[in-house]
Amino acid sequence: MPLPKLPTRPASILDVKEIEIARVNPVIEKRIATQVSDVDLIDSEAEEFEPVESKPSTMGALLTSVANQRTKKAPSVKASTPANTPVKKNTEATIKPEATRSAKRSNKKATDHGIRKLFVLDTNVLLHDPSSLFRFEEHDVFLPMMTLEELDHQKKGMSEVARNARQVSRSLDSLVGSHASLDLGLPLDSLGNKDASGRLFFQTSALAGDLPPDLPMGKADNLILGVVRALQDQHKSREVVLVSKDINMRLKARSLGLAAEDYFNDQVLEDSDLLYSGVMQLPENFWNKHGKDVESWQQGGTTFYKIHGPLCSQFMVNQFVYFEGSMPLYAQVREVSGKTAVLATLRDYTHGKNNVWGVTARNREQNFAMNLLMNPDCDFVSLLGQAGTGKTLMTLAAALAQVLETKRYAEIIMTRVTVPVGEDIGFLPGTEEEKMGPWMGALEDNLEVLNMGDTDSGSGSSGSQSDWGRSGAMELIRSKIKIKSLNFMRGRTFLNKFLIIDEAQNLTPKQMKTLITRAGPGTKVVCLGNIAQIDTPYLTEGSSGLTFVVDRFKGWPHAGTVTLQRGERSRLADYAGEVL
Repeated sequence: MPLPKLPTRPASILDVKEIEIARVNPVIEKRIATQVSDVDLIDSEAEEFEPVESKPSTMGALLTSVANQRTKKAPSVKASTPANTPVKKNTEATIKPEATRSAKRSNKKATDHGIRKLFVLDTNVLLHDPSSLFRFEEHDVFLPMMTLEELDHQKKGMSEVARNARQVSRSLDSLVGSHASLDLGLPLDSLGNKDASGRLFFQTSALAGDLPPDLPMGKADNLILGVVRALQDQHKSREVVLVSKDINMRLKARSLGLAAEDYFNDQVLEDSDLLYSGVMQLPENFWNKHGKDVESWQQGGTTFYKIHGPLCSQFMVNQFVYFEGSMPLYAQVREVSGKTAVLATLRDYTHGKNNVWGVTARNREQNFAMNLLMNPDCDFVSLLGQAGTGKTLMTLAAALAQVLETKRYAEIIMTRVTVPVGEDIGFLPGTEEEKMGPWMGALEDNLEVLNMGDTDSGSGSSGSQSDWGRSGAMELIRSKIKIKSLNFMRGRTFLNKFLIIDEAQNLTPKQMKTLITRAGPGTKVVCLGNIAQIDTPYLTEGSSGLTFVVDRFKGWPHAGTVTLQRGERSRLADYAGEVL
């Protein structure tokens, strides 16, 4: 068969049909590629004019070819070719100047960091964070066939895991739907995720790596390890990394000489000690540096101070600051503007005349928490601290005072995640509130404490009358408290409610978002928890939903947080918390 005649026109305006004819012969393809090099092609899809094998023999050869093309520096535009000359790729669209500039930036990033990594995702990563596909920046993502198989098994049901599996499946379907072939991978930024400049590859052929014979190959984890070994053997110059939330999976991978990492993109903080506490102790030289030109005024029974100094730029709105020197100060930051801040004095809830439903603050942090709980302008409050610091008791006292006394809220709604500490006891009978009853032991204990002091009727009543009055008060309190399950929160809107989320450290960031976005006009949301007592699998102190909201809401004028330090339950509980 005679060779087709070479085109004489510039490569930038070659007809797609002529190019496809020329690709029949590698020699002609190479000559056309030389002409095409005059055009500034950068994106990996636009680089298909370069001489590559039309049918890669293996998945490893294909991935290596794509990685090499994407990390190659793009040729410069010659003067003979106009910079804005449109170039046809496949039979679809032309390269826009904006896309070219974006591709240049992506290519430069890859050049600076070397060859892009290839991350192999375990199923639990996708089930933990449905958006994890788009969290690997310029690196490529590989999904083994067993990962898709396990994803399919988890998609049925109404649990959070099933919803995440369905969301991942929809994302994969949207990525695949806009591309006819999976051979060259799918650009992860095609759905609008601009930070994900890598590609998504599926296992389209059998990949079997050499693993120890004593590992059962029918197990899903071992099949994924075999895929990682095969990819590692095929990519000698490229780093292949397994990403899994399963500790044992990562241990097995490392024992086999495979690179394995945990999924860190869901971590709000790398160290829980860096978590925003909502409280700052002022240094000893505070007044020396900030005591000049202090402005003060009173408004509504509150004294305001306008101070200037270098420390003001580190303040957060609604943060509590205190100074226990010769001139003590306990205040809350109301405004921050550069090196100027406005501080407001606090109401002293440690004094008996300011008690809330018979409860007074016993330490500094509890007084800070009471100021947040009783502030109508603070819509979101998060209280952290170990067991016995008074989180639930103060919150219930503030809720009852604002529901039954001041009528600021219509009712109290309390919920928590149902994660057992020991073995599950099975299904519970009764209505929704009856099923939640065993999980709300802390509510019952604190209600009993709050109702203990309400025995004096002022008329010398007898013991039986006092018991009768206490019983009636308890019935009134219970009528204003609704216990709800997290499973039925979707689609609801709470109007003028005091919403308490107990044990919030066991919630994922997505669950926390679902709950807080239920708040309607006039609703206050209070999150209680201890990030040192997480019972939900795959959640850590850095990825907990409680850590997530504390970090995201800091500095918002209508939110505040306090980390309680001292336990006030009993001397036995305090000592046990220290030595056990």
